[in-house]
Amino acid sequence: MDWYSDTFFHTRWLLKTGMAFIYLVAFASAWKQFCPLLGENGLLPVPHFLKSRTFKDCPTLFHIGYTDKRFYVVCGLGLVLSALGLFGFLDSGPLWLSIASWLILWFFYLSLVNVGQRFYGFGWETMLLEAGFLTSFLGSWKVAAPASIIFCFRWMLFRVEVGAGLIKMRGDKCWKDLTCLEYHYETQPLPNPLSWYFHHLPKQFHKLSVAGSHVVQLVLPFGLFCPQPVAGWCAALVLVHQAWLIVCGNYSWLNWLTIVLCLSGMGDSFLGYPRAVVPTSVAFTILTTVITLGVVYLSRDPVRNLLAKRQRMNTSYNAFRLVNSYGAFGSITKVRYEVVLEGTAEHFPAEDSWKEYHLPAKPVRTDRLPPQVAPYHLRLDWQMWFLPFSAQVVGTQVRVFRHEIWFQRLVECLLQGDHPVRKLFSHDPFPNSPPVFIRARFYRYRYTSPAERQETGEWWYREPVGDYLSPCYLKD
Repeated sequence: MDWYSDTFFHTRWLLKTGMAFIYLVAFASAWKQFCPLLGENGLLPVPHFLKSRTFKDCPTLFHIGYTDKRFYVVCGLGLVLSALGLFGFLDSGPLWLSIASWLILWFFYLSLVNVGQRFYGFGWETMLLEAGFLTSFLGSWKVAAPASIIFCFRWMLFRVEVGAGLIKMRGDKCWKDLTCLEYHYETQPLPNPLSWYFHHLPKQFHKLSVAGSHVVQLVLPFGLFCPQPVAGWCAALVLVHQAWLIVCGNYSWLNWLTIVLCLSGMGDSFLGYPRAVVPTSVAFTILTTVITLGVVYLSRDPVRNLLAKRQRMNTSYNAFRLVNSYGAFGSITKVRYEVVLEGTAEHFPAEDSWKEYHLPAKPVRTDRLPPQVAPYHLRLDWQMWFLPFSAQVVGTQVRVFRHEIWFQRLVECLLQGDHPVRKLFSHDPFPNSPPVFIRARFYRYRYTSPAERQETGEWWYREPVGDYLSPCYLKD
């Protein structure tokens, strides 16, 4: 059955339920982390950021004036609307109410992303916004699901997969010689409980996995625009690939959201629940046609990017984050370095007086199995993974090119004993009074071998390289 003659009642239900779940996770993540990172006294305060921005280049509700209380109102309403959408209440009423409710949900999250700076600069943020905008025009249960919007979802999935596939082929040569997975599970931003086991799979299996990934990302997406059941099977195989990625790593809601997009490739005929065509209003048909034509028009830049030799990764071309370019892991780090914060309460510290701060998902403790946190997004953990890229190891020395402003503020907040920032850590070694000095040590980490694991009980082996930040105190 052709996609334009299929029905999508059950497809729409799956899409909307999945989108509501992702929104719920996203707003829950913001509720716990936004204010320490971006609030009035955060590491990158929103009020300071908005001083040099207009609504035109940065659409956000917070142009009326940001306060942490206003953030919690917006975030709280986002959580409520997400929960209502998850249980179908947003679509049980009139069509206009469904469209308006989902658009409000989209704009609430856009308001956070556009002021989120480094902490919201991830591809899955723009993915959520683009998919969330399209979800607004899937219609309520009382009208037929528009095939043109389903097409837009498939086109988005095509860009996500092909963009990721092309940037690999144009990037690190290990994708071409099929060896990238020999490093990836060890050096990925946030490993999960199974990553150690994946890392120790045979090299031949890693090569087959990379080859399979190329087929999934560069061949199967073209089948999304074929008649059923071809489109459905291609979408299902992409879904299986994304589930595999969920099992072996923590990539926030990137893979979860891609799975939701995969559902657009499965019409009611493929799902085994064909329905009679439900009539819809002329006005709604005109609206969805206009939205589809808008998506086609805005696709010019992403298409140019897909065809460009110097492909850009995760790029937005407009302030509303609609119809973006996507891609991930064009290059693979071969060695894992970690920046570990330490503090001491002594004014003349001995080496054994330094105590480590632990983040929830970072491999600081070598005897700790990495946790599963995705689809939840730990934003500080992710930013700490990027820090080693601002340094260079020269022999036994660490040469730091720059210290990020947010990192400087993080150290300052820890020296001040800032409670909201301290709550971002899973272990605070100074619960009663702040430390006198803070330093950041630079370590090289690698997974232990199965023999080392059996002998020592350790998941990681680490060796110190030097100081990323020399000991400093509050007056510094």
